[in-house]
Amino acid sequence: MIYLNKKNQIAQTATLVGAAFFALALQAQEYVMDPDWPKPLPENIEWGQVPNVTIDREGFIYAFHRSDPPVLKFDTEGNLIDSFGSAQWVARPHGFRLTPAGDIWTTDYQRESGHTITKIDTAGNILLRLGARGFAGSGPNTFNGPADVAQAEDGSFFVADGHWNNRVVKFDAAGRYLLEWGGKGSGPGQFDVPHTILIDRRGRVFVGDRSNERIQLFTQEGEYLTEWDQFGRPSGMFIDHEDVLYVADYEKLRGVTYGNAENGEVLGFIEGSEPEGVVVDLDGNVYTGEVTGGQGGDGYIIRKFIKQ
Repeated sequence: MIYLNKKNQIAQTATLVGAAFFALALQAQEYVMDPDWPKPLPENIEWGQVPNVTIDREGFIYAFHRSDPPVLKFDTEGNLIDSFGSAQWVARPHGFRLTPAGDIWTTDYQRESGHTITKIDTAGNILLRLGARGFAGSGPNTFNGPADVAQAEDGSFFVADGHWNNRVVKFDAAGRYLLEWGGKGSGPGQFDVPHTILIDRRGRVFVGDRSNERIQLFTQEGEYLTEWDQFGRPSGMFIDHEDVLYVADYEKLRGVTYGNAENGEVLGFIEGSEPEGVVVDLDGNVYTGEVTGGQGGDGYIIRKFIKQ
């Protein structure tokens, strides 16, 4: 009788696990890759690695890629409508995130000539720059491999100074140093490559602690709240207007995991890319940027996944 009970429990567990995977598979089928997006680039522009993508208030999609010019702007049909920037501005593109006011924060983590963060408008004009180009440091005005920037509603912003400093640095709206937290490690509030950062509608700071394979959540004063380890190795993050969190992972899960941004409940997984960056439009379509050349080996590119 004991054997039968155990057998029934095993069967019930297998059924529940199978049902969960089936539900995730159904949700993943909500997204279909569009093979015709974007349209081919002009002959004088070649794709480089695409560590990040963003979207502006009008719905235009921007790629921040490691080629010249570094910023490519696309319309909703995938046509290239503008490009700007040069190697004189950014040596190795990395972080790329829209601010609440509609500008864009960028980061440059190149060892020899990077270590800066720059705020630009959507025409490419430089609004603010911090850090010393080509000089790595851990002081209040220097960085060492900055990975991403997130700006709060009050204009203050947070830098994931991420590749080698393993800290988060907070500045006020004018760029004055306020505070920092972190340090190398795996404990609460410590980091091992804080690679992506954002702020949710509740004001919480999400830090994708990539090599620790977790997302840590903090207050805007650096107080540790909790951590989530169900999203793989987070390289890029985005929260859409429906409060869904999308997490790009090109190293472990090789896809985009999405879930409830309030409590971290995983809702599904999108296959078909090896994404470092991710962004979502108002229709729920998902765009990813790749640095590996893609699962099909067809080069660096943005991919669009249409929500069905």
